[in-house]
Amino acid sequence: MSMVDDGTERGKDAVDEPGWEVDPDDESGAAVGRQIKTWREAAGLRAGELGSLLGYGEDLIYKVEGGSRIPRPEFMDAVDVAVGAGGKLAAMKPDVAEVRYPKKIRELAKLEAAAVEVLAYGNSSVHGLLQTAEYARSLFSMRQPAYPQEEIERGVAARMARQTIFERSPAPTLGFVLEEVVLRRPLGGRMVLRRQLEHLLVMNKLRNVTVQVMPMDREEHAGIDGEIQVLKFRDGTAVGRSEGAFAGRPVSDPKQVRILDLRCGMIRAQALTPPESTAFIERVLGET
Repeated sequence: MSMVDDGTERGKDAVDEPGWEVDPDDESGAAVGRQIKTWREAAGLRAGELGSLLGYGEDLIYKVEGGSRIPRPEFMDAVDVAVGAGGKLAAMKPDVAEVRYPKKIRELAKLEAAAVEVLAYGNSSVHGLLQTAEYARSLFSMRQPAYPQEEIERGVAARMARQTIFERSPAPTLGFVLEEVVLRRPLGGRMVLRRQLEHLLVMNKLRNVTVQVMPMDREEHAGIDGEIQVLKFRDGTAVGRSEGAFAGRPVSDPKQVRILDLRCGMIRAQALTPPESTAFIERVLGET
């Protein structure tokens, strides 16, 4: 046996790659791990023996079973065969695919999936629901301290998964307001920005999506305190969050949500109209 950089013990041919690290306060992976451990013990295998069969280290098996490591789909397929689970472990792959994303992203995705209306204003980058994969990857790559490549890809995958909201039927109403500077700042490079602008034009053609631009020449601006997002649900309830209100925490109290909804309305009124915004984005694209 040998020790690798992350302290994982491996056999000669073992690898330690089949999963995603879990947030320390996130216990969502524990259920998957318990199922794997139950099937392993029922098969009469020690953790090291299962690791040898799969080509992974014993320590990795313990990580997966303890819920601190979320296995990849191919790992679930392999362990299902190794312990004779008859497809029961492999059938958990959809659950595993959801758990692999950070807890706060899963919670946001659930809210977005249930919302009938989403209103959002952003002043630093394109909203996550409108981002291309390469634009999102550029954002994650420039964060400091630097993210490991695996964490970058995990973040990109989570962000892209949220965009299934555009496939819902009936379709929710989605309204976005972006600052002009967001459209001009070449994050990731000019070609990344060009493809992102082209994507915005495509999204703005959807009947349930409105993308507006807040030009820099406005003398009044209701969103000067920072980003705002309001999600409204079928039962009449809503949740919102703003960088400049209520300590930046999500709020669901009707009086507090009404304040954020009012600000969103003012921002949309102060921004360019949807047709004007489309023409503006096309102009910026031509200049990029």
